[in-house]
Amino acid sequence: MTTIKTTYLGELRTENTHIQSGSKIITDAPCDNRGKGEAFSPTDMLATALGNCIMTIMGIKAMDNGIDLVGTELDIKKIMADNPRRVDEVIIEFNFPQKNYSAEDKTLIESVAGTSPVPLSVHPDLKQTIKFNW
Repeated sequence: MTTIKTTYLGELRTENTHIQSGSKIITDAPCDNRGKGEAFSPTDMLATALGNCIMTIMGIKAMDNGIDLVGTELDIKKIMADNPRRVDEVIIEFNFPQKNYSAEDKTLIESVAGTSPVPLSVHPDLKQTIKFNW
């Protein structure tokens, strides 16, 4: 069964519909690649998926262990390379709320950061830099 239905809207833009929920995401090519930069680019989505997947796995581990991560913010930076044009590095900085986490809590949450599906699915040449700010 189809998971996502994508329609090309022209001018380097797509509309993507998540079949199960009906949620929609628009992508647009970035300004430096002939687009308008008015929405997430496909490479922005890759970087976003990487950060969100890690956060989700950390959230599951936190739920299973009674750790409250609500309010955690991610700063995600995508660095492009040329020849070939591709995502070279994604830097994800996790900024946890001040909730008096124990050293054990921090170690537990950090331990699952590289074990989620997206980080394990991307090419090994993609640098994944993860920073934790507690």
